[in-house]
Amino acid sequence: MGGFHDSLGLPVAGATPEALTFYDQAVHELQCFTGDPVATIDKAIEAAPDFVMAHVFKGGLFALSTDREALAVARESAGLAGGLNGSERERAHVAALGQLAEGRWHGASEILEDLTIEEPRDVLALMVGHQVDFFTGNARLLRDRIARAMPMWSQDMPGYHAMLAMQAFGFEETADYGRAEAFGRRAIELQPRNGWAQHAVAHVMEMQSRQHDGIAWMRGNEAQWTKENFLQVHNWWHLALFHYDLGETDEMLALYDGPIYGERSPLALNMVDASALLWRLYLGGVDVGDRWRGLAANWAPKATAGNYAFNDAHAMMAFVGAGLSGTAEDLLAAQRDAMSAGDDNSAFTRDVGHPVCLALKAFGAGDYVKAAQLLRPVCAISSRFGGSHAQRDVLELTLIEAALRSGQVQLARALTAERHSARPDSPLSALFVARAAGIAAD
Repeated sequence: MGGFHDSLGLPVAGATPEALTFYDQAVHELQCFTGDPVATIDKAIEAAPDFVMAHVFKGGLFALSTDREALAVARESAGLAGGLNGSERERAHVAALGQLAEGRWHGASEILEDLTIEEPRDVLALMVGHQVDFFTGNARLLRDRIARAMPMWSQDMPGYHAMLAMQAFGFEETADYGRAEAFGRRAIELQPRNGWAQHAVAHVMEMQSRQHDGIAWMRGNEAQWTKENFLQVHNWWHLALFHYDLGETDEMLALYDGPIYGERSPLALNMVDASALLWRLYLGGVDVGDRWRGLAANWAPKATAGNYAFNDAHAMMAFVGAGLSGTAEDLLAAQRDAMSAGDDNSAFTRDVGHPVCLALKAFGAGDYVKAAQLLRPVCAISSRFGGSHAQRDVLELTLIEAALRSGQVQLARALTAERHSARPDSPLSALFVARAAGIAAD
């Protein structure tokens, strides 16, 4: 079947009117991070089994989950889509999905980049490419992939709010905080349920140490970004970070026990946030009770996955926190295998993931000197294994704490001065400076 076009006028092979309705709905859900786009796209595929872009959409969702077991679905979707009679543009999408399914993030990024240069209204290429930039820590493309396409978009086009949201996050990750906040706020004005825009503005306020503004921002729009929103755990985590900077640990634990990890999700993306929050509390000497044990139990089946180093680091936090030395060793062994696999994660693991996991293990064992030695060269290149500035900040925090605990006076003084310079309005920065001065005086 032919002659059908998506909501932005791009031709789509194998579609039907019914399937297109579901496809456009799934795109909208992904743009807002609401609903269940997997269930919706399955309806599109059921209505039109030969709908190429529906298979590509589904495969992309699973490939971007970062869960190793989900890659089988991504490969299956790529195979199904590849066997259909798609256009040149659609075949490029299939090729990009195939790259993602095999762990070749950079290869997928290049294909998607070329797609959106050729067709700036290719919304799926833009959205998937933007997420690939996030997972590979490519701040420049987070910004520029969207900036290149923006002149071909206008407010009356469906999904324009999502373009603003993605541009906002790209601006934030490249420290253009004024434009990031303006674009993010405008996106929320157009579509209050856009969880990515909500998150982009939260990132700005986190980087600027605007804790009270951040709490007000998250609480003020809470009913919108929490309703059937699959980014809500991450956004709750952002709220918890504002309380962290203020030293409000009771609020952090309440958020952890409630919306962040009350349901003990086994999804890697949610467990990353849970680990990152508990580790910050652990660095501050806060007793988190048996929370580590429950989280580590969910990480344990993924200990030998070896497919995404960023996940490995957060799994290691849980294993260290729970005292699971054997499982931690299993993870390190899997990383050693991963470094010889030949995919992009080989480099993610070699350059950043493996030394970070060794450092976290050393920190848990009380070898703070070794932890600091391992982290110092890594922090400067940590973007290589993905995530955002706010997420990777946990490495800087661990390095500072290791320097303070090991009594390395000059290093502690230098690191705390650096942080205070970057975040002069942060109560935590001031606390670190005072502790460094204290060990110097002693």
